[in-house]
Amino acid sequence: MLVSLKKNTRMRYGSILAKEVDCTYSHAVKILQTLEELKLVAFEKKGRIKVIQLTKKGKEVADAIENIQRLIK
Repeated sequence: MLVSLKKNTRMRYGSILAKEVDCTYSHAVKILQTLEELKLVAFEKKGRIKVIQLTKKGKEVADAIENIQRLIK
């Protein structure tokens, strides 16, 4: 999820992100709650929608994950 958030900079919300990473919406919400507790993502309320954004720490972790993916390919 972190890498997916990093790759696309357009506005994201839970349902779109769930489709991108091929999991159910409820599972995506649980993961996002954990990521928020770890301060890797932040939510910004825009009307009825919560927009998901990577924090600085989240971007660093996403970069590290991408580096690992490159190494194992």
